[in-house]
Amino acid sequence: MTMKKSNVHTEHQSADGAAKAAATVAPAAAAPAGAEPLVPVEPTTVTAEQLNELKERAAKADEHWDRLLRTTADFDNFKKRAAREKQEAIKYANEGLLQKLVPVLEHLDMALAAAPTAGDPVAESLQKGVTMISQQLRSVLAEAGLEELSALGKPFDPNFHEAISQQETTEVPDGHVVHEVRKGYKYRDRLLRPASVVVAKQPAS
Repeated sequence: MTMKKSNVHTEHQSADGAAKAAATVAPAAAAPAGAEPLVPVEPTTVTAEQLNELKERAAKADEHWDRLLRTTADFDNFKKRAAREKQEAIKYANEGLLQKLVPVLEHLDMALAAAPTAGDPVAESLQKGVTMISQQLRSVLAEAGLEELSALGKPFDPNFHEAISQQETTEVPDGHVVHEVRKGYKYRDRLLRPASVVVAKQPAS
């Protein structure tokens, strides 16, 4: 009889221990691994002075941001303008040189027009040589971007022509170029020198 009571008592103790162990493990298992314990946060109050200071700082931050945006935009515009000016400088780098060479070309033309050639083989040979030089110079200038303006017989255009006088005539329509005194030239898309012309007008009836 004593043996049986001892066994029963042992079984009750084992059951109670298992229940306590389960109760102890259950909360531990429910908590996520590595979680920190929650700390209660007390609400903070902001004084009127602190609120005004925050507003002033926010206003200054907005002002500085707007200034940064404007500065960035100005710098981008400066870079674009500098790049454009650099391209134009490269494109029209020979403008000054061509302005000096155009009179040389015209002097060659005048020399060819004034040189007597009739019955003089030496003069004819010289004229041929000067003609070849003139043609070669024109070719080089054309490759550099020089373009000769054709004005004769065309309507007068103040953008490309410079009227030095008028002439009554019926050979060309009124307001057209009847005579070209000096040739005009363009350098690429820029006017290098306007053509000096005589403009036709209808005779008085």
